[in-house]
Parts: sequence; structure tokens; C-alpha cells
Amino acid sequence: MLTLSTVQPGEYAGDLLVYLVREAKKGAPACPDPEVATLVKRAHAAGDFNGKEGQSLLFYPEQAGRKKRSRRILVLGLGKEELSRELFRKAGGSAASLAMKGKSKNLLVVLPEELDFDPVAMAESLGEGLLLGAYRFRKYKSQDDPDSPAGALKGISLYAGSSKGLRQALRTAGLVARAACAARDMANEPGSHWTPAHFAEYAQDLARRLGLRCRVLDKARLRQLGMGGILGVNQGSAQPPKLIVLEYMPAAKAPTLLMVGKGLTFDSGGISLKPSSGMEEMKYDMCGGAAVLCAMQAAAEAGLKNLNLVAIVPATENLPGPAALKPGDVISQYGGKTVEVVNTDAEGRLILADALAYGIQKYKPDMVVDVATLTGAVIIGLGHHHTGLLGTDDALCEKLGEAGRRCGEPLWRLPLGPDYTRQLKSEIADLKNVGGREGGTITAASFLKEFVGDTPWAHLDIAGTAWSFTEKSYIPKGPSGIAVRTLFDFIRNWRKERA
Repeated sequence: MLTLSTVQPGEYAGDLLVYLVREAKKGAPACPDPEVATLVKRAHAAGDFNGKEGQSLLFYPEQAGRKKRSRRILVLGLGKEELSRELFRKAGGSAASLAMKGKSKNLLVVLPEELDFDPVAMAESLGEGLLLGAYRFRKYKSQDDPDSPAGALKGISLYAGSSKGLRQALRTAGLVARAACAARDMANEPGSHWTPAHFAEYAQDLARRLGLRCRVLDKARLRQLGMGGILGVNQGSAQPPKLIVLEYMPAAKAPTLLMVGKGLTFDSGGISLKPSSGMEEMKYDMCGGAAVLCAMQAAAEAGLKNLNLVAIVPATENLPGPAALKPGDVISQYGGKTVEVVNTDAEGRLILADALAYGIQKYKPDMVVDVATLTGAVIIGLGHHHTGLLGTDDALCEKLGEAGRRCGEPLWRLPLGPDYTRQLKSEIADLKNVGGREGGTITAASFLKEFVGDTPWAHLDIAGTAWSFTEKSYIPKGPSGIAVRTLFDFIRNWRKERA
């Protein structure tokens, strides 16, 4: 629970009180609490603390003979570099992590309003970092791990001299962070406990709770529609496929954004079997689907009305069962294009192609964004630090890039062009599903581009950032919940350009 506290810091009697301080050009960092400032000066004189970013100082105030105050006081350094949302987000993550390591159940963070930074943006970023940093997935732990932090935080509060705009900021931080954590939960579930049916149930529950419209297309309906990509990838699995469609239409005259997320709930590679080492991570191949559903969740909970939203998740497993697709097979995608399946491990683009073509034909959206753990090649190119961004519309890509920068989820744009599309030429079908090792991320996006027509479109390849993302205080090991906050920020800040 994230709240705005009215309790003065000096009277706070909880487990942990947190102050944030800047590294000074000369001397000790300044702190508004005189008692804490004295201790900071002492630590600085000893050479133990100067307020560098991420540096921390923890002490236990004397309780005897005075009004009771916090059991622990933590001073966190913000460094001396330019203030930013990401800096405060990381500070919140550090506070949450240190609180849990110290077995604190509740904490109060004092907002450093004396700093030259918008206090609303500061509070929102801190709140996000605190909640994201407090995330742990312990559903399948039968007993406590003595080497892990004690249980979850139960109460997180911020204190500020002025409350103007801060309650709304904390509300927004809370719903966005919870949505990102929900995406993490989905990804952490084993493939046996997060199937296409679970995706459908989650979307249906969102629809009931938030007044959205949800439709789930089953295998028979997919066959009627000619969705050979989803059906083909699903052939080796005992779990039936689903195409989940969730609609949030708050304003009749608002533009429509179609979001499509890859929902591969487990990817063995099919007949083109992956190596066994690390295959357990392929339960994460549904992180794109999780991102678009949870971004929709946050947007609806926030009551955003500047865009109408449609989220589509093609969900299936990719397994080498007796009826599985074979390399060299030819399938027909939604709309009639034929594809020679050269490699069954390049399956994500097959299911996304059906979903993109269907969503564009049915909803006539003004813009489309798809999110997918699509290629290992993007990890070779960008590591685990940037999401790959490709698209046909410069303005759309630029706005997504701005959203990613604000959220600490940076995107790096890669090129598209006919030379890459030519790598997908097939001798027996309209397309091949792979174009060779060279430019693998780009040729994968080039394949998807064949199914979006003239609609402004952007593709986020999150294979390098959906898990093992750049280490940060508010990003745990395992799934990061990437793209949920970026999509929400894009939706919230979207403005139609004037002609």
C-alpha cells in the first residue's frame, strides 16, 4: 500500500525512516533533520559517507528519554549528477531493498522538496521504485529462505510539506507498478501454470472488474478465420490455442491504438528444438502478451481517455508433438499470404502476423504497436540494456522512444528496408519465416511489416530486456515487467499533432 503520510518525520514510530540527500560540492550532504544531519556530518568526516548515488547510511536512534521515533533511519545518496525520474525510481528501489534486508515491514520516505525538481514527478517516480523494488515471487516457496530478505513490505508512505498533486501521483505510481508486477507474476509462473487458458481467464477477469469488453477466439473459430500461423505453431501442443481480444473504448472520437503481444506460454522451438541448457527460461516467451494486457489494465484503472485501446494476445505453446509443424511446411496466414516455415523456432512472427492482420482489418486502428520476445539476435546487437525498436512511422517511434526514456526502459531504433525483406524471399511460397543469421532482428520485423499494410506501426523486440534486464535496484532477477510502464506512459502522454 502506497500512501501520503501526515505524520511528521520526527514523530514517525515505524520501522524505517528514509531521507534522500545530494552529494555536496564541498562538505557533508545536507539533511533537513538536525539530528540526522549531525550524524551525516560525522560519517562524512570519517570518510564513510558523501552522498554518492546509491550510497547508504543506516543508524538506530536513541529511544530512551524522548518521544518514540523510527527504529531505524536510512540516509540514501542521490549523487550530484542531473536529477531525473530514473534517479528517484532507483532511489525508491534501493530504499525498498534495504528495508526488506533489514526486516522492516513499513517505512516512510521524506520527499526532498528542497531539490529543484517537480515534486509530483519525484513522488510518482519514488513510488514506482518503492513498489517495483519490493517485488518478490514466493508463490512456490514452501519455507523461508534464510539468505533471502524477510517478508514483503506492508506499509509504504511518503511525507511532503505540501500535498498538492501528490495523492494522484502516488495513485498513478501504485496502479502502474502493480500492473508491471502482475506481468512479472505471469512470467514467473511455470509453463504448466500459465497456459493460453490462463491468459484468457486473466483478460476476462479484467473485463469484469474494469468494465472492458473481452472476446476469446477458440481453436474452432481460429480455423474458420484461417489463422494458419497460430494453428500451425499449436499443432504439437496438447493445450488449445487462444486469441484474446480486450477492448477499452472510453471516447468515441479518440484515435485507436492496437497493441499486440506475443503469448508463447512455452517455447521449446518445436521440431527445430532449442538446446536444453536454459530452455526453462522459455516460459518467459509470453512477456509481450503480459505487457499489453497489463498496460491495458493500468490505462483502464487510471481512466485514461485520450486513446481507444485494443489489446490482442495470440497465445499458444510451441512443442515438438507428433503433429508439430516440420521445417519446410507451408502455412497460410490470416488474409491468405503463404509462408514456408524454414525454422519452427521462428514461431513468434507466425502468431503475431495472424493477430496483426486480424486486428488491423477488424478495428482499422490509427496506429499499431506490437511487443514480443522475438529474436535472440536483438541480444547480440543490444545486449540486455535496450529494447529493439523498428517501425514504419517516425512520429510513432519517436513518441515510444520518449516514453521509454521517461520510464527507464530505453529503446534503440533499427532500420527497415527492401534489402532486408528480400532475405525473406521463398521459392515456393510468398515468404519464408526466416531470412538467415544476418540482421535477424530486422528480418523478423520485416516479416511482420508484410502484415500491417499502411497502418503506422512500431515493433518492440524485448527478447533482451524481458528478463536479465540491466541490473537496477527496482528490477529483480528474472522477469522485469518490461514495456508495461512504457506503453502506459505513451498512452497517457499521447497528443495528436496539429496539422
